[in-house]
Amino acid sequence: MKLAGLKGQAAKQLEAVGEGYQRSLLQDVLPFWVDHAIDRECGGFLTALDRVGRVIDTDKGLWTQARFTWLLGKLHRDLEARPEWLDLCRHGVEFLDRFGFDSSDGRMWFTVTREGAPLRKRRYAFTESFAAIAYGEYAAITGSAVHEQKAKECFLRFAEHIPVPKYESTRPTKSLGQPMIIIASAQELRASIGFEQADEWIERSIDEIQRDHCKPDLRCVLETVGPGGEVSDHFDGRTLNPGHAIEGAWFILREAMHRGREDWVELGCNMLDWTWELGWDPEHGGLSSFVDLNGGPPQTWWHQMKLWWPHNEAVLATLYAYRATGKEVYLSMHRQVHDWAHRYFPDSEAGEWFGYLQGNGAPASSIKGDLWKGPFHLPRMQLYGAEMVREIIKG
Repeated sequence: MKLAGLKGQAAKQLEAVGEGYQRSLLQDVLPFWVDHAIDRECGGFLTALDRVGRVIDTDKGLWTQARFTWLLGKLHRDLEARPEWLDLCRHGVEFLDRFGFDSSDGRMWFTVTREGAPLRKRRYAFTESFAAIAYGEYAAITGSAVHEQKAKECFLRFAEHIPVPKYESTRPTKSLGQPMIIIASAQELRASIGFEQADEWIERSIDEIQRDHCKPDLRCVLETVGPGGEVSDHFDGRTLNPGHAIEGAWFILREAMHRGREDWVELGCNMLDWTWELGWDPEHGGLSSFVDLNGGPPQTWWHQMKLWWPHNEAVLATLYAYRATGKEVYLSMHRQVHDWAHRYFPDSEAGEWFGYLQGNGAPASSIKGDLWKGPFHLPRMQLYGAEMVREIIKG
C-alpha cells in the first residue's frame, strides 16, 4: 500500500493546522484539566466542571478516570517523558486499583463517590475497555507486570462480556459500540504492551461490523441491528449515530494502513462517505448527533444537537482517509469539519471546548465536563491529528 503525502502550499497549510492541534493540546486543553480536575485529597479526577473549571459535582465516572489516565500515559510515552505526566498517570492508576472493581464479581463500576464508594454498575463493560488501555500505557512506561496483566484481564472482561438485554427478548438487538471499541482498545494494547491477541480480536470485530452493521444497499452504517445484522424498521433500528460510525471508520482505516489491507481501506472510506452524506447538516453545518435512516424526524429534539466528540472523530477520519487514499475529497472534508468545529466549539475566554451545541451552533450548555465529556476525545484528536498531519507531510 502506497500512502499519500502532500507537497507545496497545501502541505504548508495543513502543517499549520497540525501545529495548531498540538499547540492547543499542550497550551489550552491539557492545562484546563490539570489545573482543575486533579483531586489531591481523595485521589483520581473531578471531571464535572463548569465553564471556568469549577467543580459542580464530585461523583466520579470511571470512564473519565480511565480515559484521563490513558491520555497522561500516552502523552508521556509518545510525546515527551515529562515526570508530571507520569505522576498524574500513576495518580489515576492508584484510584482505579483501589476503587474501580467490585470484589464480588471482578466487574468495574460505572460511577463512584468522590471517596470511591460504589454508586452504579451498568449492564455493559465499557469501563473495563478504558481501564485496559490506561493500564497498558502505565505498564509500558513502568514495566509493571501486575498492570500489564490487569490490562489484558480488563480487555478480555470487556470483549467477552455479554450485556444484560435492555429490553425483553421479543426483539433482540446488538450495537456497533462493542466491536468498534474492541478494535480501538486492542490497537492501543498492541502498541503499549504488545498484546498478542490484538490482531485476532481486531479482525473478528472488523468482520462483524462489515457483515452486520454496514449496509451498502442502504449506504449507511447501522448503530443497532438484530443478532444477525437484521434491519429493524423501528425508531431504534432507524436511528443512526454519525459519531460512532465515523469513529469506527478511522479505527478501521488505521488498521488497514497497519496491515496493508486495501479492502479495509475501502470499508473505512465507505463508512465515512455514507455517514457524511446522511449526518452532515446541509442547513447549519456540522454533524447531527443522530439521524433517521429514512430522512424522517429523529426520535427526540436533542438528537438534532451538535456534540463535540463526533466532530473530533470526523477530523481524524478524514485525515486517515486522505492518508490511505490520496483523494483530495478527504482533504476538503477535513477542512470542512475542522473549520466548522473550530468556529463553534472552542471557548476563547475560558479555554477548552463547549461540549453541547444547538443545531445552529449556539451553545446549549456551558458545561465543560460531566460523565461523558472529559479529557479524552478532544485531546486524542489533537494528539493523533498532529501525528497524522506530520505523516502526511513526510509522505
